[in-house]
Amino acid sequence: MTAPAVGTDPQDREKTGVRLDVEGELAVVTLCNPERRNAQSPALWRALAAIGSTLPGTVRVVLLRAEGVSFSAGLDRQMFTPEGIPGERTFPELAAAPDAETDAAIAGYQEAFTWWRRPDVVTIAAVQGHAVGAGFQLALGCDLRVVADDVQFAMKETALGLVPDLGGTKPLTALVGYARALEICATGRWVGAEEAAAIGLANLAVPAAELEEAARDLASALLAAPRNAVIETKALLQGAADRTYDEQRAAERAAQHRRMRDLAGIGD
Repeated sequence: MTAPAVGTDPQDREKTGVRLDVEGELAVVTLCNPERRNAQSPALWRALAAIGSTLPGTVRVVLLRAEGVSFSAGLDRQMFTPEGIPGERTFPELAAAPDAETDAAIAGYQEAFTWWRRPDVVTIAAVQGHAVGAGFQLALGCDLRVVADDVQFAMKETALGLVPDLGGTKPLTALVGYARALEICATGRWVGAEEAAAIGLANLAVPAAELEEAARDLASALLAAPRNAVIETKALLQGAADRTYDEQRAAERAAQHRRMRDLAGIGD
């Protein structure tokens, strides 16, 4: 059963370009402005951040998908015009603001991209067509990525004289390594489905017609495992890069002891 949630009202969808549907333990977040190839704006980012902060505690898996031929063509280019987007700061205004104001504004934008890796949920991005710049970084924000065979990733910020600043540089480097991440970002080149799967950027590449089914199959497999075991495992893997081998072994022992006590019905 689908429960109405953020963005289900037609006027909200038109304004923000995003919709949330909660299906029991699965939440489906849909970018729903296909006419603009799901171009991103501050209104979209605020809506995504709000979804993250109000997600029901019963949700275990979040599926991020997009309507239309493209996942997201990146930033709404209107942000870079002198007129900008009505009601939003223009690029020149952000550039001219004091450091603290600009930092706070960008930090607010980043909130839309960072909650996807929180420990109590597993997130999947189902990506088709173009995922450019902010679109690429939104897909990188998720734990897992299932891509269609027509996918085209690109980090175009450097070509515009900017840098990727929506949280995508850390997961990209973790997935593909420093040298390849630098090459992808500095050149702005396209990364297709075959390469994405080969270098670890995508967990799975499937024909475009099978994307939704494949992503939901993965969601179902994740939901089949006990929730607390998945949460503990995710935490172990997320922290592994920052721990020594001995520290990771100790973290494993502590996590396993918690799981054993929980399964045995022994409280803290």
